[in-house]
Amino acid sequence: MNVDLLYGRNSIPLRLPDGIRVTLVNKHPMNLVRNPVQAVKQALEKPVGCPPLAEMARGRKTACILICDITRPVPNGTLLPPLIETITDAGIPKENILILVATGLHRPNEGEELREVIGSDEVFHAIRAENHFARDREAHVDLGKTSRGIPILIDRRFVEADLKIVTGLVEPHFMAGYSGGRKLVAPGVAYQDTILNFHTAHILEHEKSANCIVEGNPLHEEQIEIVRKIGGIVALNVVIDENRNIGFVNFGEVEASHQEAVEFMRRHAEVTLPRRFKTIVTTGAGYPLDRTYYQTVKGMVGVVDILEPGGTVIIASECSEGMGSREFVAAQRLLCEVGPDRFMSILTGRDKAIIDEWQTEMLVKALRVGNIKLYTTGLGKESLHDVFVEPVSSIEEAVMASVKAHGDPDVAVVPEGPYVIPHCH
Repeated sequence: MNVDLLYGRNSIPLRLPDGIRVTLVNKHPMNLVRNPVQAVKQALEKPVGCPPLAEMARGRKTACILICDITRPVPNGTLLPPLIETITDAGIPKENILILVATGLHRPNEGEELREVIGSDEVFHAIRAENHFARDREAHVDLGKTSRGIPILIDRRFVEADLKIVTGLVEPHFMAGYSGGRKLVAPGVAYQDTILNFHTAHILEHEKSANCIVEGNPLHEEQIEIVRKIGGIVALNVVIDENRNIGFVNFGEVEASHQEAVEFMRRHAEVTLPRRFKTIVTTGAGYPLDRTYYQTVKGMVGVVDILEPGGTVIIASECSEGMGSREFVAAQRLLCEVGPDRFMSILTGRDKAIIDEWQTEMLVKALRVGNIKLYTTGLGKESLHDVFVEPVSSIEEAVMASVKAHGDPDVAVVPEGPYVIPHCH
């Protein structure tokens, strides 16, 4: 059987012999929006839980629009032009509109990369765009604490804007349940202490801090408290299919509109299977998510519910940008040095996380279920020493070795990686 796996900006073929029984795991088919720009305009005119955007913008002087960073394939070139046109037609001048890249603790997106993220040359040249910097304390407003005692410090450019808009992709997320909406605010434009406090092991080891779980998810609950504390936030949400085409778009009050988008995405991204597998092939979801090993971990976690205990996950991820942040590399090296048990003991003993160690924690979560093999062309020998999984030079050979070792020719293949979450029922 031949299957194309998302890899970098293109795909790579997976060719398996007839004796291998492949179960292909894709999203449920999604009816696409015929006219995406018109759909965005209609969403802005017929919102969920709030007045139309034009009405909200009338009489306001400033607007701040949060967008995802380079790690998410958000179709901003389709979303931003009608959004900004509506705001300016309502009387807010272009010079009073700010596009703020919600980087969280990720690196900034600048130059040509910023242009790529915005997706529209017209918007790029006409509207001021800046990055959030989570380590700059003076750039954040202190809004108190959540009920769990987590400090709420949010970028003042967003908090002080008259009109607060978040835009984003709604997709499964391995900690927060689903991405988008409230997640653009926290961690998107939160100060590092806010981010580090709700990325502790005390929260992330909770059984409901997981893919596709929103109800009872402590991370989601913290995010909701934060957006309520700020107040007045509206969201433009989008869902895409495996070819990055728009299947759903809505606009409205941040909680209500996000919940509606999540319910739509559930029907497509969550796939129920009748059994688990001893061999699974998955991906880092291709560009832009598979640019780093840091983001690749999401693909490993995404398939654990259909992995037989002790089974093998083979993941293909280009990692064209390398490992990720220096803090993530440090966490990986600590894991390699002390092993999973000691590593988790260190994390659970902390009241505040260290930057990016949570991604290594998620890797450990996947390794509790089975073993992982990595196919990549983007990591050098030195970096491969830090991955804490087994590098392989051929996906097909790794599959055949796993099939032989487990004595089971049934293989699950998830070409889109963490954008599809299979469950065993």
